[in-house]
Amino acid sequence: QVQLVESGGGSVQAGGSLRLSCAASGYIGSSYSVGWFRQLAGKERELVAGLDSDGTATYEDSVKGRFTISKDDAKNTLYLQMNSLKLEDTAMYYCAAARFFRVPDRLERWPYWGQGTPVTVSS
Repeated sequence: QVQLVESGGGSVQAGGSLRLSCAASGYIGSSYSVGWFRQLAGKERELVAGLDSDGTATYEDSVKGRFTISKDDAKNTLYLQMNSLKLEDTAMYYCAAARFFRVPDRLERWPYWGQGTPVTVSS
């Protein structure tokens, strides 16, 4: 069983940076895809950055060039480096893991979720 715990969220001014971390209690190594999602109240959770089990990263268009997803297998920890933050990046951010080679394209295929960490970007 995999348990995920996010940290690193907070408040930042537009243009600033934050680094989110997601510590896993179970193994999320080479056989797992991982991802970072965000969600606004009343809206569907969306994938902003995904990492296939082979290390291939994909990003939602609005965060390309600003966000970087990475994973440290030795620490069993997932990261999301967020730079040049914009007001519209404000959301609750969740990490997730799934035992698939490729990042799943449907929410129901992600069995493991963190509790979420809030990010607020202000002007």
